[in-house]
Amino acid sequence: MPKRSDALAQCCLSAVRGDKSACLCACLRFWFRKFPHWPVWGRHGVPGSIIPRMHSLLTVSLPVTLGITLFAAACAHQKAPPLHEQATEMSAANMIHKDNPFFAPSSLPLHAPRFDLIRTAHYQPAMLAGMEQQRKEIDRIATNADPVTFANTIEAMELSGQLLLRVSKVFAAMTQANTDDELQQIEGELAPKLAAHRDAIYLDGKLFARIDTLHQQKGKLALDAEQSMLLARYHRDFVRAGAQLPASAQEQLRALNQELSSLSTDFRKVLLSATKDGAVVVLDQAQLAGLAAGEIEAAFAAAKERKIDGKWVLPLQNTTQQPPLASLVDRSLRQRLLAASTSRGATDGADDTRVIVMKIAKLRAKQALLLGFHDYASYALDDQMAKTPAAAISLLTDMVPAAVAKARGEVAKMQAIVDQGKPSFPLAACDWQFYAEQVRKAEYDLDEAAIKPYFLLDRVLSDGVFFAAHELYGLSFIERKDLPVYHPDVRLFEVLEKDRVIALVYTDYYKRDNKSGGAWMDSFVDQASLLGTLPVVFNVCNFQKPIAGQPALLSFDDVTTMFHEFGHALHGLLSEVRYPLLSGTAVPRDYVEFPSQFNEHWAMEPRVFANYAKHWQTGAPMPAETVAKIQKSKTFDQGYATTEYLAAALLDLAWHSVAVADAPVDVHAFEAAKLRDFGLALSEVPPRYRSTYFAHIWGGGYAASYYAYMWAEVLDHDAYDWFVEHGGMTRENGKRYRDMVLSRGGTIECGAMYRAFRGRDPKVEPLLRERGLR
Repeated sequence: MPKRSDALAQCCLSAVRGDKSACLCACLRFWFRKFPHWPVWGRHGVPGSIIPRMHSLLTVSLPVTLGITLFAAACAHQKAPPLHEQATEMSAANMIHKDNPFFAPSSLPLHAPRFDLIRTAHYQPAMLAGMEQQRKEIDRIATNADPVTFANTIEAMELSGQLLLRVSKVFAAMTQANTDDELQQIEGELAPKLAAHRDAIYLDGKLFARIDTLHQQKGKLALDAEQSMLLARYHRDFVRAGAQLPASAQEQLRALNQELSSLSTDFRKVLLSATKDGAVVVLDQAQLAGLAAGEIEAAFAAAKERKIDGKWVLPLQNTTQQPPLASLVDRSLRQRLLAASTSRGATDGADDTRVIVMKIAKLRAKQALLLGFHDYASYALDDQMAKTPAAAISLLTDMVPAAVAKARGEVAKMQAIVDQGKPSFPLAACDWQFYAEQVRKAEYDLDEAAIKPYFLLDRVLSDGVFFAAHELYGLSFIERKDLPVYHPDVRLFEVLEKDRVIALVYTDYYKRDNKSGGAWMDSFVDQASLLGTLPVVFNVCNFQKPIAGQPALLSFDDVTTMFHEFGHALHGLLSEVRYPLLSGTAVPRDYVEFPSQFNEHWAMEPRVFANYAKHWQTGAPMPAETVAKIQKSKTFDQGYATTEYLAAALLDLAWHSVAVADAPVDVHAFEAAKLRDFGLALSEVPPRYRSTYFAHIWGGGYAASYYAYMWAEVLDHDAYDWFVEHGGMTRENGKRYRDMVLSRGGTIECGAMYRAFRGRDPKVEPLLRERGLR
């Protein structure tokens, strides 16, 4: 993520993975987006390699279709501060805050945040002052007596809100990746204020009148293609935010937006606490049999960190299934661990999210109705590639029979292994990962523990992720240890092209209790030639941090996550557009996952793989026969991976397809009924996210948009086929993809952008082939 929500207008696309808010003001774009990681969310929302990049930054009002993401995350990007900051920013009223680093553009390279100076006390004063300043800027635009022009209205809005933007981007990143009680309190206090601020802009009648005038005259304005797209985006976003509603309806909308902003903030806060509290405490080391020595030591360290001396702790990750389940021999501990995971948010007390979930769903349905839509999903998808919930549901349900059949076949193989032991028992969800590993060893002679030593995190990053970017796009990366970061685990790199610095990228890979789950990409500064800014992006993941002196070894799924999130980063750092609102990942949620998932393909590119898959101690390359086994096992367990993803994506659409009068009153009853309706009620395969801990849709920017991973996967496999057809990983092919996709941001309609690159519409066959479903 980063490295990279609610229900008001997709114009604010957030979070999760990814996208860029369509919010009027650059600053606001942040709050409404993501994944987005995102933020644009990470790849885990999609089967097989799915770990949402929790793009989901602070979501406030309208659900922004980024996407995210952003965690995200997809998947949200805000506008970067101009190099030529105006003197008004340090007016007499602001001088009292001269010690606040947000009140002036950062003096660091590319305006990277001054983490060496930023303190918690700086956020709220800068946010409040930023809102006040932007409101004045917007008032001047709306009341300008001069004839309406593109420059004095649309471009002027793109230049507004720089102070709020600066602080919002950093604050959003910290509340997701490095939060604490004080930051959470500030977040809760600011959320409704930000929602009101956004509404004050989008529901400003005089301002919309100017935009509408330009929109009606667009054929006579001699605008270029990017300007025309920007004008269309602003007009669409204002309409979707309620600009054309009568005053009474707008007042109702304002109240809904503020309440939703607070509820989304509450959800994130409660889920973070529930995930931390749900960690499983183990009293006897013997119960950890099956885990590697390093994993047991990490569990002991996790307990010590929580002041539970002499015991072991297995923290929870964001998804339903938990990594230790693949190795733990003790079935009772597997049962405890999965139960802790699936019960998150569903226990009475402070960690219960059920009431929040039902309130959010009902309020979003009310929003959609006010805005002229039958349900929230119809509203959310109206400006996405899918256009309608029916199209998204069709893509997903068409895959259900094949996915379920494959999953049932996988169950049969594992049950056969279970039946060989004593006592035998029916395979349950807590057993899946453990016995799937037995099948993988038996059929592919592939042991996850045996391949991890070849995936050293630092080497995967430098000799894999960065190497692929160099081979395709000519980029080089130099670490800057002299610039401040927000946590000791964070690293910062200059991105160079022909010895010229074109961007900065931060990496934050290790799990912390104060970090949201998942993986995402987002930005601190967005590229925009109008502002003279270059991109400063970040990626966030949640890999297990090794104890001191031990290597950071990854699973191949983790490796793929790194490539995925860096695909989002490339989308941001290779942007070459004029206007902030169209920069980088500012594309529909169901398109923003295309570049990230496409980048996953290079993890197994022979030249790239050979460069990074080396034993962490000896430096020896992974044996060719082991590489062949990994290749052969690509479709292994895809019945499970596809089924758990489809269950989560269809649950998301089900929640957001409910009309106001039909709002559910019981979370689990609704979930169970919908899974039965979709033919996905498999006890052995629970949804990748259950409703009570589905951060993508309740606290991120992927409401009614989790289907986006599969939609974009159609594009990514089809695009990779183009590379294969044209010679694979070459600088020439990379340049074409960069010029026609990565650099264009949201300046072109996504379907047209893809057709221009591919020469035709995408085909679904490559996806089915890659998943082993055909």
